[in-house]
Amino acid sequence: MNEAEARRWLATAVAEARAGLAEGGIPIGAALYGADGRLLGRGRNRRVQDGDPSMHAETAAFRAAGRQRSYRGATMVTTLSPCWYCSGLVRQFRISRVVIGEARTFHGGHDWLAEHGVEVVLLDDAGCTAMMRAFIEEHPDLWNEDIGE
Repeated sequence: MNEAEARRWLATAVAEARAGLAEGGIPIGAALYGADGRLLGRGRNRRVQDGDPSMHAETAAFRAAGRQRSYRGATMVTTLSPCWYCSGLVRQFRISRVVIGEARTFHGGHDWLAEHGVEVVLLDDAGCTAMMRAFIEEHPDLWNEDIGE
Protein backbone atom coordinates (compact mmCIF):
# COMPACT_ATOMS: atom_id res chain seq x y z
CA MET A 1 0.00 0.00 0.00
CA ASN A 2 1.40 3.41 -0.84
CA GLU A 3 1.59 6.10 1.81
CA ALA A 4 -0.57 8.61 -0.08
CA GLU A 5 -3.49 6.18 -0.23
CA ALA A 6 -2.99 5.20 3.42
CA ARG A 7 -3.14 8.88 4.44
CA ARG A 8 -6.30 9.47 2.36
CA TRP A 9 -7.96 6.55 4.11
CA LEU A 10 -6.68 7.77 7.48
CA ALA A 11 -8.53 11.07 6.88
CA THR A 12 -11.82 9.13 7.13
CA ALA A 13 -10.81 7.73 10.52
CA VAL A 14 -9.60 11.15 11.72
CA ALA A 15 -12.97 12.69 10.82
CA GLU A 16 -14.65 10.01 12.94
CA ALA A 17 -12.26 10.66 15.85
CA ARG A 18 -13.03 14.39 15.73
CA ALA A 19 -16.76 13.68 15.65
CA GLY A 20 -16.40 11.46 18.71
CA LEU A 21 -14.48 14.14 20.56
CA ALA A 22 -17.17 16.72 19.70
CA GLU A 23 -19.76 14.34 21.20
CA GLY A 24 -17.81 14.16 24.47
CA GLY A 25 -16.25 10.80 23.68
CA ILE A 26 -12.78 9.40 23.21
CA PRO A 27 -11.19 10.64 19.95
CA ILE A 28 -10.44 7.38 18.20
CA GLY A 29 -11.81 6.75 14.72
CA ALA A 30 -11.68 3.88 12.27
CA ALA A 31 -12.71 2.89 8.77
CA LEU A 32 -12.86 -0.47 7.01
CA TYR A 33 -11.98 -0.54 3.31
CA GLY A 34 -12.59 -3.50 1.02
CA ALA A 35 -9.98 -5.16 -1.16
CA ASP A 36 -11.28 -3.04 -4.05
CA GLY A 37 -10.67 0.20 -2.11
CA ARG A 38 -14.36 0.82 -1.44
CA LEU A 39 -15.29 2.20 1.98
CA LEU A 40 -17.30 -0.54 3.70
CA GLY A 41 -17.86 1.10 7.06
CA ARG A 42 -16.65 3.82 9.38
CA GLY A 43 -17.05 4.49 13.06
CA ARG A 44 -15.72 6.02 16.23
CA ASN A 45 -15.19 5.01 19.80
CA ARG A 46 -18.65 5.34 21.39
CA ARG A 47 -17.97 3.87 24.83
CA VAL A 48 -18.95 7.11 26.57
CA GLN A 49 -21.82 8.12 24.31
CA ASP A 50 -23.49 4.68 24.31
CA GLY A 51 -22.39 3.47 27.74
CA ASP A 52 -21.10 0.37 25.93
CA PRO A 53 -17.57 -0.74 26.84
CA SER A 54 -17.30 -2.83 23.67
CA MET A 55 -17.98 0.01 21.24
CA HIS A 56 -14.44 0.75 20.16
CA ALA A 57 -13.83 2.58 16.88
CA GLU A 58 -12.74 -0.54 15.00
CA THR A 59 -15.81 -2.42 16.28
CA ALA A 60 -18.07 0.42 15.14
CA ALA A 61 -16.51 0.46 11.66
CA PHE A 62 -16.76 -3.33 11.44
CA ARG A 63 -20.43 -3.28 12.44
CA ALA A 64 -21.17 -0.45 10.00
CA ALA A 65 -19.64 -2.52 7.19
CA GLY A 66 -22.24 -5.20 7.77
CA ARG A 67 -21.90 -8.81 6.89
CA GLN A 68 -19.31 -9.56 4.22
CA ARG A 69 -18.63 -12.97 2.72
CA SER A 70 -14.94 -12.47 3.40
CA TYR A 71 -12.72 -9.77 4.84
CA ARG A 72 -9.55 -11.03 3.14
CA GLY A 73 -7.89 -8.17 1.35
CA ALA A 74 -9.71 -5.63 3.54
CA THR A 75 -7.93 -2.84 5.40
CA MET A 76 -8.82 -1.59 8.86
CA VAL A 77 -7.71 2.02 9.27
CA THR A 78 -7.51 3.42 12.78
CA THR A 79 -6.20 6.60 14.32
CA LEU A 80 -4.56 4.69 17.20
CA SER A 81 -2.82 1.33 17.53
CA PRO A 82 -5.60 -1.21 18.07
CA CYS A 83 -6.07 -2.65 21.56
CA TRP A 84 -6.03 -6.41 22.11
CA TYR A 85 -9.81 -6.59 21.71
CA CYS A 86 -9.73 -4.88 18.32
CA SER A 87 -6.58 -6.73 17.28
CA GLY A 88 -8.48 -9.94 17.97
CA LEU A 89 -11.29 -8.78 15.69
CA VAL A 90 -8.77 -8.21 12.88
CA ARG A 91 -7.31 -11.70 13.35
CA GLN A 92 -10.64 -13.45 13.81
CA PHE A 93 -12.01 -12.18 10.52
CA ARG A 94 -8.70 -12.33 8.64
CA ILE A 95 -8.57 -8.64 7.79
CA SER A 96 -5.39 -8.40 5.73
CA ARG A 97 -4.01 -4.98 6.62
CA VAL A 98 -4.14 -2.39 9.40
CA VAL A 99 -3.24 1.25 8.80
CA ILE A 100 -2.44 3.02 12.07
CA GLY A 101 -2.33 6.77 12.55
CA GLU A 102 -0.10 6.60 15.63
CA ALA A 103 1.23 4.29 18.33
CA ARG A 104 3.08 6.78 20.54
CA THR A 105 0.29 7.37 23.06
CA PHE A 106 -0.80 3.71 23.10
CA HIS A 107 1.04 0.68 21.74
CA GLY A 108 -1.65 -1.93 21.27
CA GLY A 109 -1.53 -5.29 19.53
CA HIS A 110 -0.14 -4.29 16.16
CA ASP A 111 3.19 -6.11 16.66
CA TRP A 112 1.24 -9.28 17.39
CA LEU A 113 -0.84 -8.74 14.26
CA ALA A 114 2.33 -8.35 12.17
CA GLU A 115 3.76 -11.55 13.69
CA HIS A 116 0.64 -13.35 12.47
CA GLY A 117 0.76 -12.17 8.87
CA VAL A 118 -1.28 -8.97 8.99
CA GLU A 119 0.33 -6.15 7.04
CA VAL A 120 0.79 -3.20 9.41
CA VAL A 121 1.28 0.33 8.08
CA LEU A 122 2.24 2.72 10.88
CA LEU A 123 2.00 6.31 9.67
CA ASP A 124 3.19 8.08 12.85
CA ASP A 125 0.79 10.93 12.09
CA ALA A 126 1.54 14.04 14.15
CA GLY A 127 -2.10 15.17 14.12
CA CYS A 128 -3.33 11.86 15.54
CA THR A 129 -0.66 11.96 18.24
CA ALA A 130 -1.46 15.56 19.20
CA MET A 131 -5.19 14.84 19.40
CA MET A 132 -4.67 11.85 21.71
CA ARG A 133 -2.08 13.57 23.89
CA ALA A 134 -4.40 16.52 24.45
CA PHE A 135 -7.29 14.20 25.29
CA ILE A 136 -5.23 12.10 27.70
CA GLU A 137 -3.96 15.23 29.46
CA GLU A 138 -7.49 16.64 29.82
CA HIS A 139 -9.26 13.35 30.66
CA PRO A 140 -6.80 10.91 32.26
CA ASP A 141 -9.49 9.01 34.19
CA LEU A 142 -11.60 8.46 31.09
CA TRP A 143 -8.54 7.39 29.10
CA ASN A 144 -7.44 4.93 31.79
CA GLU A 145 -10.94 3.47 31.85
CA ASP A 146 -10.82 3.01 28.08
CA ILE A 147 -7.54 1.09 28.16
CA GLY A 148 -8.50 -0.97 31.21
CA GLU A 149 -6.19 0.68 33.75
